[in-house]
Amino acid sequence: MAAQRKTVTLLEVNPTIRNMKLPAKGVLVSRAAEITQELQQGVPKPFKEVISVHYGDGHAMGMKPITFIRQVMAACFYPELLDSEQLPDDVKSRAKILLQKCDGGSIGSYCDSSGLLHVRHSVSRYIERRDRGVPCDPGDIYITGGAQRALQLVLKMLVHSEGHSKTGVLVPVPSYTRFNNAVQEQGGVILPYHLSEEQGWELEIEELQRALRTARGQQCSPRVLYVINPGNPTGQVQSRKSIEEVIRFAAEEKLFLMADEVYQDNVFGDDCEFLSYKKVLFEMGPEYFHSVELTSFNSISKGFAGECGFRCGYLEFVNLDPQVRRYAHQVNSVECCPPTPGQIILDTLMNPPLPGETSYPSFTAERQASLDTLARNALLAEQTLNSVPGISCVPVQAAMYCFPRIHMPSRAVQRAQAQGLAPDLFYCLRLLEETGVAAGPGSDLGQREGTHHIRFCILIPTETLQVVLSSLKSFHLKFMQEFS
Repeated sequence: MAAQRKTVTLLEVNPTIRNMKLPAKGVLVSRAAEITQELQQGVPKPFKEVISVHYGDGHAMGMKPITFIRQVMAACFYPELLDSEQLPDDVKSRAKILLQKCDGGSIGSYCDSSGLLHVRHSVSRYIERRDRGVPCDPGDIYITGGAQRALQLVLKMLVHSEGHSKTGVLVPVPSYTRFNNAVQEQGGVILPYHLSEEQGWELEIEELQRALRTARGQQCSPRVLYVINPGNPTGQVQSRKSIEEVIRFAAEEKLFLMADEVYQDNVFGDDCEFLSYKKVLFEMGPEYFHSVELTSFNSISKGFAGECGFRCGYLEFVNLDPQVRRYAHQVNSVECCPPTPGQIILDTLMNPPLPGETSYPSFTAERQASLDTLARNALLAEQTLNSVPGISCVPVQAAMYCFPRIHMPSRAVQRAQAQGLAPDLFYCLRLLEETGVAAGPGSDLGQREGTHHIRFCILIPTETLQVVLSSLKSFHLKFMQEFS
């Protein structure tokens, strides 16, 4: 019998999905998994384990969860604990309140598509405290299954994928890879603007202007400006002056601002302070605060808590047209509701223990320990890498990554190209094979032509980072000798 043609072939796959550019590090991730399996089978290697630092998951790398968060979670999952003496009184009180706000008193029940109203109020009060009194309406808050979902929600609403009105989105280089994927998924046009590595990864208005001029010759309509503050993967913190310049630019060019602020709690650089785009916008006065349209994003995954697996984030709309808001709610409703366990964690972060409550000392100490680890690791990475010939590293002020530049010999670049690989992916694959360290190639995140970088997470135990840096240093010196 002749083979029947499949009902779904490549021709039936959505062309937008077919044309999406997938991260090259998928090759590296697959090889890391194979090496882990080989080690388990007893295959000899010059290392004992694979250390995966190519993504930001502190818990997977050995960082400890925050006790208060996990205790509240435990009581909500198993309410019988509310009658035991094992948990502090403030934990039990918090869990009781949260359970009362869930239908049927269970975190297994559905909630509104925008999230539990109680948690949205907690988010609103947190934002008002953070921004020192700038008002926040819980109705402007949408809780989602991770900040990525929140980003996708806004792009679904704003991006047109056809004709001359095809939406252009200004995106920083380097940037968050999944955001670029989300723009492509909606059929939008990525309009890159480069951050200045020489100026500490500063966002320069002249570069935004250049990117916009270039975009207007691409038969698309630039409508959205995406900024990441603090930066991923670059770890810089924008100054008030820089944020004001971006807001003025968005106002003049009539661009919708998307401010990705998921690393706002992870600021540790000297003389650095996180300022939200909303706060700066408000303080610029009515001319801007009542006209510039903004959405900001936050997450439970990327702060000091690092609760990646529970998938919860939120967005806040500022100055959204009421008619547009109706469609935002409509798009969000398609997603059903965000996971309740993640919302429980979000509530504990937005409304942490207060002075005088039983859990306050441990919560404060554990949060500070996480931030101290980040600060210590950032300095250790910067000092170590800048001592290695052929590597340069801009000081990391915030977030949870290091993004050093690798000055690769031309022979190494030629060898990589001969194998059909980006030079920094070639470098990362060699690093993995020889040391067991899995770092991410900068080519996935974007970089200036002719430069090469790697990214690795520093929200990991310092002992682990020391192993990573020692392995990277010895590998790099050998690599440079081989190809020089």
